[in-house]
Amino acid sequence: MTYAVNPAVSRIEAPPIIEAQSWVRPGLRNRKLLNLCQAVPSWKCAEALDAEVARLAHEPGIGLYTDIYGIPELRSAIAEHFSADYRGKVAAENVCVTAGCNQAFAAAIMAIAKAGDNVIVPVPYFFNHTMWLGMLSVEARHVAGIGQPDAAEVATLIDEKTRAIVLCSPNNPTGSIYSPETIKALFDLARARGIALVIDETYKDFRDGDAPAHPIFSIDGWEDAFIHLYSFSKVFAMTGYRVGAITASTRVLAEIEKIMDCMAICTSHISQRAALFALTKLDDWKRAKIGMMHGRLTSLRNAFRREGLNYELVSSGALFAYVKHPFADETAKQVAMRLAGEHDMLCLPGSMFGPAQEQYLRIAFANAEASDMETLVDRLMESQTRG
Repeated sequence: MTYAVNPAVSRIEAPPIIEAQSWVRPGLRNRKLLNLCQAVPSWKCAEALDAEVARLAHEPGIGLYTDIYGIPELRSAIAEHFSADYRGKVAAENVCVTAGCNQAFAAAIMAIAKAGDNVIVPVPYFFNHTMWLGMLSVEARHVAGIGQPDAAEVATLIDEKTRAIVLCSPNNPTGSIYSPETIKALFDLARARGIALVIDETYKDFRDGDAPAHPIFSIDGWEDAFIHLYSFSKVFAMTGYRVGAITASTRVLAEIEKIMDCMAICTSHISQRAALFALTKLDDWKRAKIGMMHGRLTSLRNAFRREGLNYELVSSGALFAYVKHPFADETAKQVAMRLAGEHDMLCLPGSMFGPAQEQYLRIAFANAEASDMETLVDRLMESQTRG
């Protein structure tokens, strides 16, 4: 006999990105593969960041642990950044540095929910969020969310075992940007019902304009009902450095500290120093990349206006587009597999992002140039005629 594995983990499907990459037929292509299945920046780190990391590698102590919460300088810099970006009040004591935003989500949810509890999640959702909830045996209660989640509808799902409302804005997979009014309404609901509003704002830097994404950090006592998650991965092209942050009450961070100590003890010291450099020295570089992505988004929206295209651009923003495919007799996965195998275009089926998503595909276009958007639509047009 062999040993058993945890059924709460084994019942979770394998990571979708790995499965999707297996759909590409190697050696059969005579043209460029459009890899649109993962939100990986096509640009590399700033040269100044590379040079700083090389310098840091020779510093005494750089290979040692840091405080579990992270180095004080980075915590302070994150607090100052959020205070300015949201025109609110965030203190360094409310910030915990994590090994990416996925770890931030995992630690935050583990700190507030136990097996048998539930959280409310708009559909479509980010699959890593619900994978983790499933592993903890925490129920995900679904609310419609391609547009703006409705606070009144969310309220009907809250019961004595509800611990949080989970948002991702700008949204992965749809690209939708939740309005300040929507986020405020859900925060008010969460505070009134004694639960948390947990918001993943990994892609916040790619929203339009400089107006605050929401007013929550300017509200006195925001800590009572708000947990904020962030990542340095995308806007600074630091995916492999694994640096994110949780901003929450000191009461919740005290519980998260225990979890972090068991997960990783602390985020890599050199990665934290790299993130500090990026946040304090690379604002102009960051803004140039954001502008570039806004240009790609405009090119994508323009390309989808092609006459005769039967795919509908339902939602788009930040690094994502959510597209309705025209094939009523095929599942989303069948369409995505056909696009990969026959049309050299790799994207993810909507079915990987929740129930009732069979008519949709997610396109992650951070890895595509503006000039690729017309090619993307060419491939979709090809697929409309099936042999």
